[in-house]
Amino acid sequence: MNTTVTPTCVVNCATYDRNGHRHDITLDAISDVLAQDDGSFVWVGLYEPEEHLLDKLQEEFCLHDLAIEDAHNAHQRPKLEAFGSTLFIAAHTAQRVDDHVCFGETHVFAGQRFLITVRHGASLSYTPVRQRLERDPKTLAQGPAAALHAVLDFIVDNYQPIAVAFEQELDALEQDVFAESYKRGTIRRLYQLRKELTRMRMAVTPMQDILAQLMRTPAITIPDVVRPYLRDVHDHAVRVGDTIDTLREMVAAAMNVNLSLVTVAQGEIVKKLAGWAGLLAAPTLITSWYGMNFQNMPELHGRYAYPVLIGVVALACTGLYAYLRKIDWL
Repeated sequence: MNTTVTPTCVVNCATYDRNGHRHDITLDAISDVLAQDDGSFVWVGLYEPEEHLLDKLQEEFCLHDLAIEDAHNAHQRPKLEAFGSTLFIAAHTAQRVDDHVCFGETHVFAGQRFLITVRHGASLSYTPVRQRLERDPKTLAQGPAAALHAVLDFIVDNYQPIAVAFEQELDALEQDVFAESYKRGTIRRLYQLRKELTRMRMAVTPMQDILAQLMRTPAITIPDVVRPYLRDVHDHAVRVGDTIDTLREMVAAAMNVNLSLVTVAQGEIVKKLAGWAGLLAAPTLITSWYGMNFQNMPELHGRYAYPVLIGVVALACTGLYAYLRKIDWL
């Protein structure tokens, strides 16, 4: 492979000296830079790289076969694993696209003198993170641990607006739940929202464990100045996780309330239908008697038979209507 021309999937390939200043390098020069014990570190950013490129990076950074195998596969569970002095982190990313949440993955290789980020799927570029750090060379001078914190902080910060959007959507759906008219789309959207919240929880909750393990791992040195910032990212992840759990419970409650209100509304309709059926049953019963071919029937030959019959039917219907209205069946 000709590495003098940087492949399009390589978003960034640079070394940062002990003072935090950037120097662009080629992929072939990585091993030469790492061979120099000058306090610098290499940061490589990739987006959906091909297998041969990861194989090239494995050669340059001496990465473990299992870590490279995991990076080939974009369907990893969130985790942190140590391969000697190299950490492999698989984190799930999320971003909102067209009112839906799309999920991606970021695989991170972190060593004492290098950081590699491999993005797959719906994952925002880390270029703004890198540019912000490059404006503050003192932070980059702290090594790859500071860059790793910035990447993880960026991932967790992107969870927060999604959680806020979920809250706003749930508020709107709750208004639809208690609306006068039943909307079939409400229960469908509540189900979709719960599904998205569940997937979001599967991304956020493991991140808490990753950050907690990262502060304890001996694989790479975390400077004391960076540790408080990692704890702050962990705190943000816990807060988002708690929000997601609360929203999942509220969505479940909204679904139950929606179904209960539908059941109650159906019961009211059945009551009204039963009331009208009962109201019509009285005149039907009375008039059906007089449709029989019998001679000895009351008022059959009387002069006022029909007016009396009409009055009795009207009186029965009026009394029954008043009673059904009183018990709220009409």
